[in-house]
Amino acid sequence: MALQLTDATAKELIASGKPVVIDFWAEWCGPCRMVGPIVEELAGEYDGRVAIGKYDVDENSDLAAEFGVRNIPTILFFKNGELKERHVGAAPKATLQAKVDSLLA
Repeated sequence: MALQLTDATAKELIASGKPVVIDFWAEWCGPCRMVGPIVEELAGEYDGRVAIGKYDVDENSDLAAEFGVRNIPTILFFKNGELKERHVGAAPKATLQAKVDSLLA
């Protein structure tokens, strides 16, 4: 299951140096609801290897502002505390899976 992230927990997770994937979303966002189940599946498949979380932009805003997230869904991919890749909009599982795999390479 994907972690439910806040500004504080997301920053802590990124600083840990582990591979991290953060899905920026909101309840009212249609494309976010399409991507949400895929993010949950990936969280289960990569459990213990990649930290995957969901960040509700209606409840938090600091991290979204810091990384210039203006459209949702936006998924950010971090490795060693650095932003490696950004995906904006809905995507099939294979696309997101390839980006997660690149964090493990």
